[in-house]
Amino acid sequence: MLRLSQSIVMRDRETGRSRGFGFVTFGSGAEAQAAIDQLNEQELDGRRLKVNLANARGSGGGGGGGQLKFSRR
Repeated sequence: MLRLSQSIVMRDRETGRSRGFGFVTFGSGAEAQAAIDQLNEQELDGRRLKVNLANARGSGGGGGGGQLKFSRR
């Protein structure tokens, strides 16, 4: 069982509609890797998911865990 600690769907500022990607944070790097292994290239609503590790942001980022980027193709 994967423990999700945070998720966010990126939205367009003007319309409020989804931009087609989001970020999910898991409790550990191992859980993040398991999510990648299970979900990357899977189909959802007729579109393939791309799931990978998110690029690290500059300063102020949180500590442990693993953050993934989910996007629809």
